[in-house]
Amino acid sequence: MPAPVTATLGFPRMGVGRELKRAVERYWKGDDDGQELGATAAELRARHWQLQVEAGIDRVPVGDFTLYDHALDTSLALGVVPARFGSTPFDPAAGDPADLDRYFALCRGADGHPPLEMTKWFDTNYHYLVPELAPDQTFTFSSTQVAAHLAEALAQGVPARAVVLGPVTFLALSKRTDGGEPLDLLDAVLPAYGDWVRSLVAAGATAIQVDEPLLVTDLSEAARAAYPPALATVRAAAPEAEITLATYFGDLGDATDLALGLPVDVVHVDLVRGADQLDRVLAALPSDTGLSLGLVDGRNIWRSDLAAVRPLLDRAVSRIGADRVQIAPSCSLLHLPVDLGRETGLDDELRSWLAFAVQRLDEVRILGTLAAGDRAAVADALAENTQAAVARRTSRRIHRPDVAERMASVTPAMAARPSPYEVRAKAQRDRLDLPLLPTTTIGSFPQTAEVRSIRSRHRRGELSEEAYVEALRAETEACVRAQEEVGLDVLVHGEFERRDMVEHFGLLLDGFTTTTNGWVQSYGSRCVKPPVIFGDVARPAPMTVEWSAFAAGLTDKPMKGMLTGPVTILQWSFVRDDQPLADTTRQIALALRDEVTDLIDAGLSVVQVDEPALREGLPLRRADHQDYLAWAVEAFRLAVGSAPDEVQIHTHMCYAEFGDILDAIVELDADVISMEASRSQMELLDDFAARDYPNEIGPGVWDIHSPLVPTDDDLDRLLAQATATFGRERLWVNPDCGLKTRGWPEVHASLERLVAAAARVRAATAGP
Repeated sequence: MPAPVTATLGFPRMGVGRELKRAVERYWKGDDDGQELGATAAELRARHWQLQVEAGIDRVPVGDFTLYDHALDTSLALGVVPARFGSTPFDPAAGDPADLDRYFALCRGADGHPPLEMTKWFDTNYHYLVPELAPDQTFTFSSTQVAAHLAEALAQGVPARAVVLGPVTFLALSKRTDGGEPLDLLDAVLPAYGDWVRSLVAAGATAIQVDEPLLVTDLSEAARAAYPPALATVRAAAPEAEITLATYFGDLGDATDLALGLPVDVVHVDLVRGADQLDRVLAALPSDTGLSLGLVDGRNIWRSDLAAVRPLLDRAVSRIGADRVQIAPSCSLLHLPVDLGRETGLDDELRSWLAFAVQRLDEVRILGTLAAGDRAAVADALAENTQAAVARRTSRRIHRPDVAERMASVTPAMAARPSPYEVRAKAQRDRLDLPLLPTTTIGSFPQTAEVRSIRSRHRRGELSEEAYVEALRAETEACVRAQEEVGLDVLVHGEFERRDMVEHFGLLLDGFTTTTNGWVQSYGSRCVKPPVIFGDVARPAPMTVEWSAFAAGLTDKPMKGMLTGPVTILQWSFVRDDQPLADTTRQIALALRDEVTDLIDAGLSVVQVDEPALREGLPLRRADHQDYLAWAVEAFRLAVGSAPDEVQIHTHMCYAEFGDILDAIVELDADVISMEASRSQMELLDDFAARDYPNEIGPGVWDIHSPLVPTDDDLDRLLAQATATFGRERLWVNPDCGLKTRGWPEVHASLERLVAAAARVRAATAGP
């Protein structure tokens, strides 16, 4: 039997030790002129390609690597540079040091100019930089980066497949500065795409992967109409190359015939999130088109049950033959940690249930060998895989009767505050006595090298528990005094005891475990280490009360207790796949409910329960929205439902398109919501005003993901927009997000300006 092709769609970029993160940040600090960064990037590319070659992968992706973001790299390949950065196209791969500075200016801002807007990549926790298009945008093929990487790979003997973000998805994820429809620019962008693809062919590409995940969403008529000419352009530019149309993150649904009718050689489908589509796809697949089967999960770390996966593979091979089948992960492995082999802290049982990116390569190889008919060659691996799958299903660590009993006791009344917002607001005003336009921050304060050292030395046993607590108390008190000094109205404790807003709770809740090196890229150089939810969730003891109560005792001002919400803990963890997500989220909500109650009993008058991932979790198909939003909203309300009227409940959201979930945000019924708004220039205000948002709101006026200190003019302009839309009575003044990644000098300067801007509005309000 002929052997099917094995493939991957993308690989993690940061390196198993986050080498790219460190190299990029050294460059930003001025400790490197770019030579070290370039060398580190090249070494990582070569290492990752070699890992895939050694695993027997026949189509190794090239062009998926980036110093910051692949959507940004696509913008530059097409000559898209906003005018504020000097709209002349440039080539980051050309070796000009000034081009590298311009590249990072788009990511982080420069010379007082704000960076590109950032938002979530479909329903993942990866953030991409939104392409910014002028209404008369011209496109010019301008970057040789993918061709340069392709030349590197071919020189190393890598069976390379060049990867490009497809033109329809690129435009659909873009924003026009005039608010127009980006897809109207299709005719303008396609010649540049054609030049780009021809450059890849000239560089030696014999296989090209065109990523079009938009195909698994509800397509507009404009998007449907765009696909035939878009893929025809690619086909014409590479008539001899194998063109793979890569779809992922879901089922093709009503776009099945459209996708399978495009002029490509192979279509990739996600059979992890869309297993039910296989028979439909096989029935419609043209006789001259191959099918790439996304059989192992590119987004979660649970080891594949190969015995359960095999029927899908066998069905495809029996229908179209092994020579037309490719075997691959469901999507790019970007969303996984690199290598389980680096994990030394996990117990053997848990470890046997997991697979990171390198282990996914082994699973693809095993399935390829099976499809080729050589079961004997992988018999031992299959037996061990089956044993692990059975052990996980039957483990006593997963299910807890006490958690099931509590879940069964939940009533609708538990998910409702005692009184409506209007009544609560009066009680909170009486208790808190806050000024007009109260100022606050989102939660975290700078995690300096000293703070990180304190935690690291404590973990290694080099710092006693007593010394550790004393050191963090000193940091917390200094943070409280700094907030008092700049004049903030509602304070936070700074979260110095927390490495991460989700991992912190994963360390303290039953049913979770954490990893040592399970890092994944969130955006740019920012990595997160998601905890692993393997079983029923319960809270064995209070998690935040000690630090919140300590900080509250240092000041007469209101102190916020800080919690991460149930949906965000779910979304930013690697979640068990053996029960509905709604059940896991409710378990987390009940644990948080206990924490909220304990914070209130400790005297906290304000509690913030952050839900930045609420929009991220929204299913890609509208038909699935209502069910998700119902259980997501219920989980938040269940978590905070024990709060009495006089306790003010805050929530926070950032970097997402909120217009799609405004009704759900209203239904959360938080007393105050703070949101990212500065990068998008308060774009969300119109949506919230149109929905007549009834409670209090703090649209962010300082973009904390940029090192720029906001100017008085910037703050006044953004506040003027906010007050013009919402008035002053229900408006808060705050940054976009937590301050963990910033330095104290810029934080102090920025907060002083933020407080002064609020004072100017108050003074104007008090005038004639």
